[in-house]
Amino acid sequence: MTGRRHLLAAGSLLVLAAGLQPAPASAQVSSFLDGLFGRKEQPAPAPAPEPEAPPAAPAAPKKPAAQAPKPAKAASDKPGPGAKPAAKAAPSDAPAKVAAVGAPTAASSMLDAEPAAVLAQANAYFNGMTTLSGNFVQIAGDGRRIGGKLTLAKPGRLRFDYDQPSPMEVVADGTSVAVKDRKLKTQDLYFISQTPLKFLLRDKIDLARDLTVSDIANDPGGIRISLEDRATLGGTSKIQLFFDAEMKTLSQWRITDPQGYQTTVQLSNLQKGKAIDGSQFFINYGRSEDKAMEKQIKAQ
Repeated sequence: MTGRRHLLAAGSLLVLAAGLQPAPASAQVSSFLDGLFGRKEQPAPAPAPEPEAPPAAPAAPKKPAAQAPKPAKAASDKPGPGAKPAAKAAPSDAPAKVAAVGAPTAASSMLDAEPAAVLAQANAYFNGMTTLSGNFVQIAGDGRRIGGKLTLAKPGRLRFDYDQPSPMEVVADGTSVAVKDRKLKTQDLYFISQTPLKFLLRDKIDLARDLTVSDIANDPGGIRISLEDRATLGGTSKIQLFFDAEMKTLSQWRITDPQGYQTTVQLSNLQKGKAIDGSQFFINYGRSEDKAMEKQIKAQ
C-alpha cells in the first residue's frame, strides 16, 4: 500500500494487522523516525494510488543546488536570527579553545583546536564524502538497541536496512523518504526536507551556516559538536555529532526531537568512496513507470 501517512505518535509508526502486537524492532524504528521527523501529523508526498492517475510525487529525485562551502570562520559572515557565526559557536563563557579531556592524544588531535577550526574540519569531512557504507546500532531513549546496515550516496540518497527479525527499510531517493515494511508490504512516505540529517544528505554543508552551532566540546577520546535544526517538522531538533580526536571518523550522532525524545545511532566499519549501486535508493511511488523500473531492478 503506497502513500498512506500515519500519525507519528508514541506507539508504533505503522498500523499492524488486527490482533498483531508491534514487535520491539518496529517500535525502535518508530523511535528513530520520531527523532528524524518529530511527532506531528504532516502531509506526505502523495503519489497516485492507481497507475493511470497522474503522479503527484516527483517523477525523479531532484538534485539540490550545490552551495559553495564557506570558511567556518569568516569576518564577513553575518549571523541570522538565532544563528551564530562559526567563530562564536561555543557559548560566550566557554574557553577560546576546546579544553582537552582524558588521556593525552596524538599531535594531530583536534582537541586543542579553535572552535572555527573544528567546524572547518567537520565540514571537510562531510563535503569530502561522496558515498558511505557501514554498520549502525540504533539506541532508543529507553535503551533498546537494534542494528543494521547504512548506505549513503550524496546528494540525498540514504538507506537503513535493519537486521532480522525486523522487516523494516528506510530509503531516501533524494526527494522523499520511504519507510517500508517488507512483511506487511506497506510503504509510508515523507518529505526529505523534514529530516534533520542535512549533514549527511546535502551535497555541500556548512554546519555554521545551515544549522545553528550551540556548543563544541570534548568527550573522552573525541570531539562533540552540538547543533540545532529549526527547520524540521514539529519544531527544533537538537543534534550532537561525535568524532574521534583527529576528526577522521564520525562515530555516532544523537538526535533529540522537538518533543524531547532522543535517538542515538552508533557507527562502525565505515567505508568512504566505495562504489554503490544506485538502484538501492529506488522508491516505487505506484506509477506505471515505477512498477516497470522495479521489475527491471528485480530482474538484474
